[in-house]
Amino acid sequence: MSVEGFRSLYEQHVGYVVSGNMKAAIADMVPGNLPQVFHGVDTPRSAVESFRIVDVRTEGDLMIGETVYEMSDRTIGLRSIWELHGGRWLAARLENFDVETEAQA
Repeated sequence: MSVEGFRSLYEQHVGYVVSGNMKAAIADMVPGNLPQVFHGVDTPRSAVESFRIVDVRTEGDLMIGETVYEMSDRTIGLRSIWELHGGRWLAARLENFDVETEAQA
């Protein structure tokens, strides 16, 4: 898949998160990695006030998407690492990134 193709998939996934459709968002994840993929990671668990996708890229055989979510009480920088599973790209890992560092990059 091209980066442009992945961007469309990632934008759809972010849309699920923003709209609160966690069932659809979780369906985009590697089933065997749930629930540990969320362990120690700050993710939106309530209404998102605004968001911006800050990066979509490839790293070797992985696809990476990074989004900043503005919540009522905090800002979350969330990176998702996607792998190809059975011909389908799925989020395999989540990690937070420092939003202030990202803004200066």
